[in-house]
Amino acid sequence: MKKAAVKKTAAKPAAETGAKAAAKKAARKAAPAAEERDTHRPRTESEEAELRAALKERLDELVAEQARYTDSIAVAQRERLSDTAGDDQIDSGSKTVEHEHEVAVAGAISERIRQVSHALERLDEGEYGFCEKCGKPIPAARLAAFPSATLCVSCKQLEERR
Repeated sequence: MKKAAVKKTAAKPAAETGAKAAAKKAARKAAPAAEERDTHRPRTESEEAELRAALKERLDELVAEQARYTDSIAVAQRERLSDTAGDDQIDSGSKTVEHEHEVAVAGAISERIRQVSHALERLDEGEYGFCEKCGKPIPAARLAAFPSATLCVSCKQLEERR
């Protein structure tokens, strides 16, 4: 008896949705073609509008996430303050670690908001897509992966080594 051949197919990653996907798409459109990499062609008005809309949408998402997170921190803090009777050192330490983690996450969200806001400012000034250190164009792949990037790959690597 013959066994039927079983085809294995790789699972396709879920399609990206939301502002991040739109920002990647806009960055790819705005990026120079291979033959134009050295000259870095200017973006068309529609490309710039699409990119601006994607960055603003991402900023709105982050601000909403920050508001939700801040509210949840406040609620958790009130619960911690009212529910400390009978806590031993381990409970107290766990609550402190949880609070520090919450504050760290809130700080990370604030930093992402700052980065996206800065990207929007750079777009308004006509500097978006160019490295802040050396002035060279930031590769399209980098902007597609990280739309608020301000440094080219080389300058970012140098910065991380320090």
